[in-house]
Amino acid sequence: MSRITIQWMVEINHVTDTFGTQVEPFLTSVGFFWFSFFMAISLLLWLLLAKALALEGAVGVTFSSRLVHRFSEEAKVHLASRSNGYALQSWPKRNSSEYFRLLLSSDKTRQRMKLGSQYESMYPSEGSQTFFYFNEFYWLHFTWIDIGNPNVSFLVALDSGSDMLWLPCDCIECASLAASSYKVLDRDLNQYRPSLSSTSRHLLCSHQLCSGDGRSSCKGSKDPCPYNYQYTMENTSSSGYLIEDKLHLASDGRHAAQNSVQASIILGCGRKQTGAYLQGVAPDGVLGLGPGSISVPSLLAKAGLVRSSFSICFNENDSGRILFGDLGRFTQHSTPFLPIDGKLLGYIVGVESFCVGSLCLKESRFEALIDSGTSFTFLPKNVYHKVVTEFDKQVNATRVYFQNMDWEYCYKTSSQELINIPPLKLTFSRNQTFLIQNPMLQYSDSQERTSLCLTVSQSDFNYATIGRYHMVFDRENLRLGWSRSNCQDSMGDRANFSSPSGGRSPNPLPANQQQSVPNVRAVPPALAGNASPKPSAATPGFTSGNSLFSLSLISHLLLWLFGQARMFHNDDNEARASLPKHEGVEMKEWMKKRVDST
Repeated sequence: MSRITIQWMVEINHVTDTFGTQVEPFLTSVGFFWFSFFMAISLLLWLLLAKALALEGAVGVTFSSRLVHRFSEEAKVHLASRSNGYALQSWPKRNSSEYFRLLLSSDKTRQRMKLGSQYESMYPSEGSQTFFYFNEFYWLHFTWIDIGNPNVSFLVALDSGSDMLWLPCDCIECASLAASSYKVLDRDLNQYRPSLSSTSRHLLCSHQLCSGDGRSSCKGSKDPCPYNYQYTMENTSSSGYLIEDKLHLASDGRHAAQNSVQASIILGCGRKQTGAYLQGVAPDGVLGLGPGSISVPSLLAKAGLVRSSFSICFNENDSGRILFGDLGRFTQHSTPFLPIDGKLLGYIVGVESFCVGSLCLKESRFEALIDSGTSFTFLPKNVYHKVVTEFDKQVNATRVYFQNMDWEYCYKTSSQELINIPPLKLTFSRNQTFLIQNPMLQYSDSQERTSLCLTVSQSDFNYATIGRYHMVFDRENLRLGWSRSNCQDSMGDRANFSSPSGGRSPNPLPANQQQSVPNVRAVPPALAGNASPKPSAATPGFTSGNSLFSLSLISHLLLWLFGQARMFHNDDNEARASLPKHEGVEMKEWMKKRVDST
């Protein structure tokens, strides 16, 4: 295909009027001519562009611009001319270690940038790290957050299966907060006191976020909004009233002036806890990460601070990082969330099959709740029995039984014998696979017998629960993403922080309801990629000869116009020399003759 590259430059020189007010009619005439002249040029250029765009594919029009590498010789010469050579003192030698170091640094900076956007990836001001204390805190994952002014730190459990952020507050009945009550703490935990925070205020019953059971318990519109949050654990709940205060966040983005943010959030002042929360499951509170309108990710996205997404990464040591606004890597696997009545009520995905080793079990399709607050994998009963039966067949070890053991399938281990543990894998639509990491847990009984137990249990519900793994909860695109990562590079190894279209808030959640699932129909990429390059029958056909003739004709017209412009310019110079030096009748007669001759 031959292509025509068009480059043009129009330079307008400003002429200073030295004749004062006497030449206003003259300049009006001159301005009219130049206006007509540039209109003619514009019209011809538009005709040329329309002509070229209508070509049959034989001739294309491109508009070009030179690309100059930042460390090229051409850039070096240009920079030297502007800085008198001062900036060249640190110019890297091509292909040197410094050269590649600067390139890598620039690339990492660009990956963290969100061009033309106010959006950043954010994490708690105490740091993005998450912590895992094994059975000490019932196998949950935790992070430190700062609330209020002056800020107070809290060690909260991460729970993507619920929406509420609650803290022990003005306690009537709460778990112990003393470090001496727990083996893994080196400092006492804190109790939240709204009266000591200058930025706290009660959420009133009239507020749109005061809904459900809380609003039904209100006696008046100006009363504090109460809450009573029930959990699936037996007789486990948190109750109190709702408070609005500030959550302290940090940013890893390019806006240095905004790397510390205080975001308004809604939290539960948990005056009374019951069940497992009194036994120390989450003594310092729970950070709900669910899709509800009151959750922290929803409130941050609604405020326009981050994209409507967050990620949790767990490494081999079960610690990791949490990031608000992270959409994950471009190369990650993904599968859509399943809506309920057109709304995203939980992070539920559809599993096509469960695979043990190389065998994918038949009739093992189920729905799974992705829950960071669940440490292990729970399967529906019918799927569970198929999985553990096949797993037991493939393991080359002796099964052992323990009393009061939470897991049924445990195997004897020894230093002389290596156990063949088949990998466990979930498959989703489009052949996406999710490898279950570390499905075995080492266990020692009172007689110091060591065994490995399969940490997969059967669920009392008709859906599965999957936890503990690196996941991206992309609520904006209603997808779960996952990829392998050591969690150490997750602060600078993301490349998907593009801003929403037009810089608008990305799908802000309604204040009084869950996020609705958009009804979108898209053209499949395969169909779009195979579209025919031929023009439609309605498109007129043009040949290269016709196009060259048109270009030649337009070129002659442009030359003629420039010739007329030069003649007019020379005539104007002569006219300026003969311009009368006074006003009155002679000026009017001169202008009349000038217009007639033109």
